[in-house]
Amino acid sequence: MKVIIDRFEGEYAVVEVAIGQFVNIPKVLIPNANEGDVIKIEIDKKETEERRKHIQDLMNNVFED
Repeated sequence: MKVIIDRFEGEYAVVEVAIGQFVNIPKVLIPNANEGDVIKIEIDKKETEERRKHIQDLMNNVFED
């Protein structure tokens, strides 16, 4: 998904997600961004699965019989 930074308000960037739809996202997530910048948001499925496996391994070690 691509969003366009419309403006900044306080600690938030107001981004356009679809024609006429705007949402706020924390500026801390997009350091050095400027009005008009296009931001790409994507899900990293590989890293998500690695994190799940890591958390499962930690839980297995904590709750071993």
